[in-house]
Amino acid sequence: MAFGECKVYSDGSHYIAIPPSTNPKKRRPKPPEEQIVVMDDADDFTETEQQNDLVEKHDFNDEVVPFCEPTVEEVEKTKKTRTLTKQEYFEELYGQTTNLKKRERKAYIVEKMRPYFKDLDKTKEYVKIQFDRKLRNLICRRVRLSRKTYLANFNYFCTFTYDGLKHTEESFRRKLMDTFKKMVYRRNWKYEGVWERSPEKKRLHFHGLFEIPDGTMPGELITVKDYSPFKKKVQVTNQSTYFNERFGRTTFEELDTQTLGAAIAYLMKYIEKTGEKIVYSKNLPQYFISDIMDEDIVCTIGQEDKKLLLFDNFNCWDEGCLMGQVSPEVIKQMRKAN
Repeated sequence: MAFGECKVYSDGSHYIAIPPSTNPKKRRPKPPEEQIVVMDDADDFTETEQQNDLVEKHDFNDEVVPFCEPTVEEVEKTKKTRTLTKQEYFEELYGQTTNLKKRERKAYIVEKMRPYFKDLDKTKEYVKIQFDRKLRNLICRRVRLSRKTYLANFNYFCTFTYDGLKHTEESFRRKLMDTFKKMVYRRNWKYEGVWERSPEKKRLHFHGLFEIPDGTMPGELITVKDYSPFKKKVQVTNQSTYFNERFGRTTFEELDTQTLGAAIAYLMKYIEKTGEKIVYSKNLPQYFISDIMDEDIVCTIGQEDKKLLLFDNFNCWDEGCLMGQVSPEVIKQMRKAN
């Protein structure tokens, strides 16, 4: 028995196929979420800003008048109100508490969201549901990252940092992404990466895995020996003259099977700790499509045995046509899916 039109992906060690299945259940549209009016705490404003807001309401005619403590009514008027959904407010609080431990983070969010629910139990229940949702999303993002990575042939781990004399933070982000898009379209590059801020100077830079085909590297790769104030030692790096001239400082580290795993773990660290989103080029699929023959199946795996573990030398078929044993060259010829 053959399984047609299977989605095949790699977990880094083996190829796994997912046969097509039907889902009789239809997705029902989510009802619109209730909106709430959030009042920012007075602590969110500096004392000077509060005083200036209150002083503007009085005309002192240039006479020296000692500052009087604002009344409760005046302080309330200086607070800002915003209208947003409960989930949007949760996301805002979640982003503000990235440095807290999970228990402290949850307690802080419950305290902030308590006024918008009937009782404390309802608040805790809602926050728990949202934390479960964030965990599910994180797992999905990790799975997507690993499947896209192991199906590509990344050969460089790169870091791009901008020079303040050449770019602002906004122009650096915009023009670097535009350059990557042109490299994908014109030179068949592939990439995935994440934006990060340095721990000390908070300077924005980009870490990414790149598949750069031979002969498509613009400029030259030069070896530079300099001192790293962060590592506090002399280091030797490969840098791109093309990107250095246009943006600032770059590093291009060649990847192999061992360093690829470390690079994936490095990117995953940021999507777990800071919630950063991974940036993907459009030509990075999660699966390729192939018919699977019985003799190529080791066993069934996964929940309810719905997945097929394949031999390392299984044959790839496209609509009844044998394309050859699985290899990077054969996979490039197969249809892709996400």
